Amino acid sequence: MVRRLAALLVVASVGAWPPIRIASATQPPRVISLIPAVTEMLFAIGAGADVVGVSTFDRFPVEATTRPKVGALLNPDVERILSLQPTLVVVYDTQTELRTRLDRAGIRTLPYHHGSIADIYDTIRSLGTAVGRAAEAEALVRRMQTEIADITAGVPGQRRVPTLFVVSRDPGALRHVYVAGGQGFLNELVEIAGGENVFGDIARPAAEVSIETILTRRPEAIVELWPNRSLDQTTRASEIALWNALPVLPAVRSHRVFEITDDRLAIPGPRLPDGIRALASALHQETTRAGAGTSDRGSPRTVAAGMCAWPPSTPHRRTSTRRRSSQTVRRTQRSVSLG
Repeated sequence: MVRRLAALLVVASVGAWPPIRIASATQPPRVISLIPAVTEMLFAIGAGADVVGVSTFDRFPVEATTRPKVGALLNPDVERILSLQPTLVVVYDTQTELRTRLDRAGIRTLPYHHGSIADIYDTIRSLGTAVGRAAEAEALVRRMQTEIADITAGVPGQRRVPTLFVVSRDPGALRHVYVAGGQGFLNELVEIAGGENVFGDIARPAAEVSIETILTRRPEAIVELWPNRSLDQTTRASEIALWNALPVLPAVRSHRVFEITDDRLAIPGPRLPDGIRALASALHQETTRAGAGTSDRGSPRTVAAGMCAWPPSTPHRRTSTRRRSSQTVRRTQRSVSLG
């Protein structure tokens, strides 16, 4: 259940924002964001000075890391939030208890939810209105739209690559594999980057699938999402090399198994076009052995920003059940807090 929550909340459900009250011209807003994506949006529209608190998982921009931490999705620190005297708190739409407590304290809240790139744009616009920066928000949306249109224009003539986008799985094992379905922004990212989601026929943002089902879909590229996780070279190699057990997959035979540790694709915010650009570069790179992401000694090298490929000839180490369990819990906490 926890694993499923981790996978599905990365691509949270769609919904309409409540009516937005325009910020007072005489009283600067004091905003707390519990969502990294929202924090990035606020700084990108010039409202960084209004942000007085952020989540435990905020890493970008650097200035955001200087703000007081107030917890995240699973562990919001209500007393800390109240002590910062915010005029607006942006929360996950599932944090109903937190919203109730803040409402009782007379603090306005905005529930956050998204499901598509269009919803990301709507969120930016709503935030801009809420903090009195509607014009800056619209400019950011237009910039993102232009950059994504440029990426789309760069790949129309190329063959779409059947792609498996892994949202979550057990560290150290090909178990409890959750993949991006046909709904939500991750499916859109694959399509914009010139890929074809091999599970795009599933009418959900994400779903758990069996290895047997993956074999029938025959992906020519496998992209794994490891947001907000730092991997040393040995761990990185062993995780990617797990796919060696499936040499029949075209993606494994052609050395096109990629992992994403860069959070630009995981966090649906202003940096999303950069992440899509890197994904497009990986999907359409040359498939020769020299381009498969290895050096002469067989060690991995980065093939696109935040991505790494690994050849199927490299052995992998087994990870103990206890270690896998603890890693899964840590990854769950990170995944559900990215927004």
